[in-house]
Amino acid sequence: MNVRLYLWQRVTAAIMAPLIVIHVVLIFYATRNGLSAADILGRTRGSVVWGLTYGVFVVCAAIHGAIG
Repeated sequence: MNVRLYLWQRVTAAIMAPLIVIHVVLIFYATRNGLSAADILGRTRGSVVWGLTYGVFVVCAAIHGAIG
């Protein structure tokens, strides 16, 4: 097994773990308060923080998934 790939997968998993928790908490918050997708986008559109958060999440998921 390639050690570099193993380390990349572990690092991306460590980064994604708290991001997944944040994502799930936000889903519960949004559904509990009856927010629609349009409401959520209205609140988050243009936010650099949310853009970076989900951008990092997507990049890590792509790397993690590609390694298998």
